[in-house]
Amino acid sequence: MSVARVTEITSSSTKSFKDAIEAGIARAAKTLKNVEGAWIQDQKVVVENGKIAEYRVNMKVTFILTD
Repeated sequence: MSVARVTEITSSSTKSFKDAIEAGIARAAKTLKNVEGAWIQDQKVVVENGKIAEYRVNMKVTFILTD
């Protein structure tokens, strides 16, 4: 039997939502072991001078706890 934990993170990118998601997962995997998946909870953009300046995602990352 395994036990999982969920942690919420926010990640951003100046390129795209996809890039923000990939950066967030890559960073989470550096700190958390056994990352199994993520749920993208929210997406938003930061607008400056009428243009998108930043893409942001809030995600819940699931990882398996080990002994």
